[in-house]
Amino acid sequence: MKTWTAAEAQEWYAKTAWQVGFNYITSTAVNSTEMWQEETFDEETIHRELTWARESGYNSLRVFLPYIVWEKEGSSFLAHFETFLQIAAGNGLTVLPILFDDCAFDGGQDPFYGKQYDPVPGVHNSRWTPSPGFAIADDPLKQPMLRDYVHAVVGAHANDARIIAWDLYNEPGNTKRGNECLPLLVNVFRWARECEPSQPLTASPWRTGVYDSTYYAMLELSDVLSFHSYNDPETTLSKWVEPIEKYDKPMFVTEWLCRERGNTFESHLPLWAEKKISCWQWGLVVGKTQTNLWWGENKCEPWQHDTLHPDGTPYRPEELALMRELREKY
Repeated sequence: MKTWTAAEAQEWYAKTAWQVGFNYITSTAVNSTEMWQEETFDEETIHRELTWARESGYNSLRVFLPYIVWEKEGSSFLAHFETFLQIAAGNGLTVLPILFDDCAFDGGQDPFYGKQYDPVPGVHNSRWTPSPGFAIADDPLKQPMLRDYVHAVVGAHANDARIIAWDLYNEPGNTKRGNECLPLLVNVFRWARECEPSQPLTASPWRTGVYDSTYYAMLELSDVLSFHSYNDPETTLSKWVEPIEKYDKPMFVTEWLCRERGNTFESHLPLWAEKKISCWQWGLVVGKTQTNLWWGENKCEPWQHDTLHPDGTPYRPEELALMRELREKY
């Protein structure tokens, strides 16, 4: 399979509802490893929180799948993913899975299986780890196992209507890796296409104003074009939307919402709606990741990310009301 043309991508998107979602991790998990491994997979919390998401007005979610849990648990991990997809679909939520990730808040530490560290008090996303981890990502001998992982996950769901698209690699080059990520970035697209998925593939540029080889590789390899924006509206338009919309492909913003920077529901959701940019803001329920706190600062007002308190009540009801209004209109 080859990368979709602009016409093919637009034809697919014309049949697709505007996606308004969130990046999801259970409030009881400190990172994606804790969310998915057998011992701490919290089906009850997933049921509860995705019900709140439906009631709030969302219709999609984006979720990280950690390679290390598949490596250790194999079929059990795949069964948990199937359970997750069933719960999401039961609440009218499509799923945008993420396979690899260079983002590491925990000092760049590689992931590890088993009991995870407790969150650092007052620190945003303090125990987030990458996937598969840099030692594995850069080891040529590990590439066959990474290919097997991609085939196991994408291959099992290559025609699954519950999955809106595949986000193959989150923030490639983050944690000071730069273009070291390029070989794995190219490979994951190739491996996913070997599964002949009916859903589009994407990976999101994320560094504002950085137009390097990784940036252009993501745009050239992706069927639908995605990006991250935690910027104010002017920067969002000039640095993200305008350069990417020239490709004439559907657009996703797979991470946004940074209230203290003026990146809010009121400032950005009408923009996403008007341009039919499907959008997934960071966070749902405040929990162990502490992503309501600001990056690098122990401040929590306004919340940086997230929209629901631990009991499911909205942080700002007017934000969710605006989302529901725009979903009805668009």
